[in-house]
Amino acid sequence: MAIRRIAVEEAFVTPEIMAQWHVVLAGRDVEPGFAKMGESILAQTPANKPLDDRLLDIGAGRIAHMDAVGVDVHLLSLTSPGVQVFDAPLAMRLAAESNDALAAAVKAHPTRFAGLAAIAPQDPAGAAREIERAAQKLGLSGVIINSHTMGEYLDAPKYRPIFEAAQSQDMPIYLHPREPAPSMVTPYLDYGLYFAGWGFAAETGLHAMRLIMSGTFDRFPRLRIVLGHMGEGLPFWLQRIDNRYLLEVKIGAVDKLPKLPSQYFLDNFVITTAGVTSMPALRLCLDVLGVERILFAADFPYEDDAEAVRFMDDAQVTEDERRQIYETNARRVFKLKV
Repeated sequence: MAIRRIAVEEAFVTPEIMAQWHVVLAGRDVEPGFAKMGESILAQTPANKPLDDRLLDIGAGRIAHMDAVGVDVHLLSLTSPGVQVFDAPLAMRLAAESNDALAAAVKAHPTRFAGLAAIAPQDPAGAAREIERAAQKLGLSGVIINSHTMGEYLDAPKYRPIFEAAQSQDMPIYLHPREPAPSMVTPYLDYGLYFAGWGFAAETGLHAMRLIMSGTFDRFPRLRIVLGHMGEGLPFWLQRIDNRYLLEVKIGAVDKLPKLPSQYFLDNFVITTAGVTSMPALRLCLDVLGVERILFAADFPYEDDAEAVRFMDDAQVTEDERRQIYETNARRVFKLKV
């Protein structure tokens, strides 16, 4: 049976959310990293228009492009920073409306699209209700959260309703990058370091480590977190993280956890190939994590998805490993029926 290529970090946006970003960017007290994004990839310029058009299209144009590059399914998610730069009432409304639009696209093209629900962490109780609605009424397959929300991280106790809902509804959370939080962004503002080449991974890797070290997965042992971009660098560092964690426990610098940090990563995280077409990187992740924790993603429309397909088609892996990365793991993690 032919392998179906399921890509699990494929972005979209609604016209109103795009418009509201520019309302925020035109105001005062804009987060420095978000302001930088407003000067670059979020700027409404002729150079960015093809990107914007692709983000806005969750219909026939996108499907035609998928056919052209050989991708069978897009798992769609609201692009960064989503609704996480708005005040809570606006964020809640826009998240719900984007989820309705996404569910309609999935219903219209059930063999080609699946979706992750956007939520507004600004209102944790409301976000939990939206997770339940997405799972029970909209038929969406997980949750998208674009790292920090106004400089706050999800390990804070006030966000526990989000994890309670995600665990109870068996909805994996894709922890997607955005620019570094105001508390850490200053040295990233030079040389483009705030952007995807470095700052995104540093921000999201930090967020994942905060979840591990805070005991989040002891409270929510069935919670599943998805990290893109070959795990935002963390698979490379797991041995070092364990080594220094044990020293820190010994000298009393951190509390002892029931498990090593690397074991939480193995138990509660999966990663995707989004934006990485490097065989040495994939080989390291296969060796450290195992093939069952790796999913294919093309990172459309930000990356060259034709290159992503060529890389995975030609990767030096077994055919069984290729099928797991392309298809089987995505079906299992996100309970896809496409």
